[in-house]
Order: sequence, then C-alpha cells, then structure tokens
Amino acid sequence: MSDPLPPVAFVIPANLRRLATAGDRESAWFAVLPGLVTELAERWSLRVGAPYEPGGTSAWVAPVTRSDGSRAVLKVGFRHYEARDEAAGLRFWSGHGVVQVFQSQVYDETTALLLEECRPGTMLSASLPPVERDEVIAKVLKRLWMTPPPGHPFRPLQNMVEMWEAGFWRSAPVPPDPGLMRAGLDLWRTLPTTAADEVLLCTDLHPDNVLAAEREPWLVVDPKPYVGDPAYDAIQHMLNFPDRLATDPAGFAGRMAALLDLDALRIRQYLFARCVIEEQWDVVKTLAPTVDV
Repeated sequence: MSDPLPPVAFVIPANLRRLATAGDRESAWFAVLPGLVTELAERWSLRVGAPYEPGGTSAWVAPVTRSDGSRAVLKVGFRHYEARDEAAGLRFWSGHGVVQVFQSQVYDETTALLLEECRPGTMLSASLPPVERDEVIAKVLKRLWMTPPPGHPFRPLQNMVEMWEAGFWRSAPVPPDPGLMRAGLDLWRTLPTTAADEVLLCTDLHPDNVLAAEREPWLVVDPKPYVGDPAYDAIQHMLNFPDRLATDPAGFAGRMAALLDLDALRIRQYLFARCVIEEQWDVVKTLAPTVDV
C-alpha cells in the first residue's frame, strides 16, 4: 500500500491553461473547477495530489489516495462531444486493456471519473521505438473490438464523421486539388456505412494514451468510444508518425492491416479521407495512386 499523498495547493497544469481562453463556456468552467475538485474529494473520500504536468488539454487529472489507502486517479474534464461516453466505454471493456473506472459523476459542463492508476504510467511513446509501438497498438485494439449488446448507449461512427466534415467546411479550405478533395470527402461519408463488422471503437488510440501498468503490461486511457468499422481505429495511431506517412503511407497502412487482420485498401481509404479532412495534402497526393477512388 502506498503512502498517502501530501496535501497540495490547487494548480492548473500547463496544457489545460489554454482552454481557459477558448470561449465563454470554458471560462465559466475554469471558475468552478477548484470547487468541483474539492467537492469530489469530499464525496469520494480522496486525498488529492498535484496534477500531472503538462497535463491534457480538456481535463484536470491528478493522483489521489482513497480512504482505504489505495491509489487512483481523479479526472475532472470539460464536457465535449467526442468524449461523452468515456465512462460507459470503460465500464463496457471492464478493465480488459483499459483502466478501470471506480466512480463517475456528470455535471452540467463536467464529467468526473475516479480511475485506476497506471504504475509506472510511462507512455508508450516514451517506451518503445515506432515499429514496436505498432505491435502494442494492434494487440490492444484487437482486445477492445467487441460488439456491444442491443440497446447500448454508444453513438455510431457516422455521427463523428458528419461532425468533422461540418468543421472542415467551416474552415473554408482552398484545396490544391478539388478532385482529390471530393474523392476524399466521398470516402469519408461512405466508408462508415459499408462496414462488414461494427464494434466498439476507441477512436483516439495513440501512443500517449497507452500507459505502462502493473495489472497488465499496457492499459488504455482517455478512449472516445463510438460503434463502427474497426478499420477506422488504425488511423489515429498512424497520424502520429508524419515522417512515416510522408515516406510510405501505403506501406504503413499495409503494415497496420497485417497486424490487425484487416483489409489494407480499406485502411488506405480511411487514411486518405482523414488526411483530406485534416488538409494534409502531401500525404493525400502520395496515397492517391494507391487508393481506389
């Protein structure tokens, strides 16, 4: 059993400070955040430590000691669209490849979670070279891809796809190749509707969200669950390696397809479409000859 955490003054981690000036809702949330942490500590009988630095961009996260002396993590997040079902997803996966959730509470603008602590908690990005990270990500993803039961609360991947496309048009892009843009957007809309299998996706699985742990070698944190095509889930990991994408995006897609037992063309198509949405035109042009558009 670990020693209790010493009491500390409330501070905002460096990355989270940027949210304070994002808008009126965010500013109002920051005003009540210290009180929420205090209320949750009392409700769940926690001794709260200093938050992790530099921290995330939408949640205040800190180690805590529970009343029985065990350690956990308190996550107090600003409610946003993609992360709505984090607690439900963690409960559905029930600790299989993900951190366990002990408590959760939803307020008007806040989602609070009491989570399993990963120790030592080292990020996958700081632990293994890129090629070995591919293998860890693939093993974790295949564990998470389970079919939720009828009546589940999770949104379809198509919902997120439509939201991202709306954001793309709001930015009023001027594409260097309108034909490739149209092809990418067509794939972005249609791929989620043609999936042979639909499973619960993580959608935001990258090496900083996979932590070294004791209960299992690696545990996922901060999932953003949607139900849909497993081929989509390979893309977030790949986008964290711009050099590999610039050099050989089709080869990288083929490697992930082999590790995940998925169709390489389908992964290339998702990657092509996602890079159009994110206006990564150099990768789009490199992928275009290898994608059936």
